[in-house]
This record gives sequence, structure tokens and C-alpha cells, in this order.
Amino acid sequence: MTTNYIPQKAMAIVAHPDDIEFSCAGTTARWIKEGSEISYVILTSGDAGIDDPEISRQDAIKIREQEARNAAEITGAKEIIFIGEPDGLLEPTMAIRKRLVREIRRFKPEVVICGDPTVVLASDSYINHPDHRAAATAAIDAVFPAAGQPSLFTDIEKEFGYTAHKPRKVYVNTWEGADTFINIETTIDNKIEALKAHVSQMKGWDPEPMIREWAKETGKGKEMEYAEGFKVITLVSDEDWEACEGDPIKLFFHQKEKRETENTEK
Repeated sequence: MTTNYIPQKAMAIVAHPDDIEFSCAGTTARWIKEGSEISYVILTSGDAGIDDPEISRQDAIKIREQEARNAAEITGAKEIIFIGEPDGLLEPTMAIRKRLVREIRRFKPEVVICGDPTVVLASDSYINHPDHRAAATAAIDAVFPAAGQPSLFTDIEKEFGYTAHKPRKVYVNTWEGADTFINIETTIDNKIEALKAHVSQMKGWDPEPMIREWAKETGKGKEMEYAEGFKVITLVSDEDWEACEGDPIKLFFHQKEKRETENTEK
């Protein structure tokens, strides 16, 4: 389906500094123009992503983090957080899950955007990067049930004061199986400009034709010139969200009461 839904807050969680621009920056730019606050969380700093023996990994971190900041500024993201895991060696550990839970509870996004952890053989010419799969797994495991479960990672509240928060929806950026499509006709130029801000990754290559082709293919048959597609998981219904105003404690007891009522009626 197509949708004009605009979350108040959204958080994109990815592996590398340019992953958002390749995948969902048209959507985040559109939501920002419509009034959303967007947080970017980057699990690695892309330190293995510059194939130049004259550039050290520490220098690569500085370059790629600055490029990501420049890209985020183009789309208007409210913040960008670098977790600092080693590029190319990312694993969905419990420590990373906990750190993501902390960020989710701090920012309290209505929507979390992430990759699809089930995609391995993405096409006949591309194997999905293991960092992408690890980042997606870590993000999904942090969203549910951990971030919204008050009895998990209780030390986060004690140390930082961040209480449990259950995001309303997860937007999974995926190659196939998308069920929700965002019209990015008004923001594809922002997406391309932001992607080109990753100068170290664009040497001798103009990504614009490819990005336009991908977005045009995604929008085909949907009355959109350009689109981004997602598989959307709705964890909190519109009715429950509005009834509890997104408050995680109210949501917990409201949904518990609904389940008990439904079981009684059966």
C-alpha cells in the first residue's frame, strides 16, 4: 500500500555511514520536511571502507563520520550517533542490543527503520553484507521486546533515567516483500545529494542514475515516479497508540487488559 503517514519521531539504525542514503534517505527527508524529528544511529564508522593504503583506519573513521554528518545535514536529521563497532566485524551481541535499547529509550522514536536480517543472497550478483544483517538483527532485537519491556535492562533507567519505550512501527527496508511504499518524488534530489556527500565512496562513480533507476522501479505501478519500499511491522495499533498517547507504561497495561478481556470473552 501507499501511505502518507508521518511519525513524530523516527530512528534509522544501520551498519555503515552511507547505508541510510542508499536505502531510506528519501523517506527520512520527506518525513523531516513534514515535521518529523529523525535520529540516525550508525553502528560502525566505515573504517574498512576506504581502499587506500595511505589512509589509516583511524583517519578513515574521521573522514567517513564527517561525510555522514554532512549527509545528515542535507536531509535535516536531528542527530547522528556513532556506536563505533569495527567495520566488517559487526555482530549482534547483547552489548550492542543493550546500547540500542538505550538509544531507543532516550530518543523514544515512534518508528524504527532498519534493514532485513533475513536477506543473504540479495541477487545473482550481490551477497548482503554481513554487517547489514548484523545491524538489522540487533535493531529488531532491541525494538522487541527489549526496549519496551520495563523489566529488561533496568540499569539503563537507574544510570541514565531513560524509561522503557515501545516503538509503534518497524519499517524494514528490503529487496523483496515490501508492503508499504513512500513517495519520494519531492525528496529524491535530497537523497542523491546526501549520498554524494560520501565523497570517499564516490570516486570515479556517479550514483545518481542507479538511485533514480531503483526508485523508479520501486514506484512502478503505484502512481509514483520515485518511491522507497518497506515491510512494515505494526507493534502498537493506531487505537492503542492514541488511547495511551505513546506512553509505554500505559501501553503495557492497556494491552494487557485488552488481552485479558479477549480471553474472558472467548
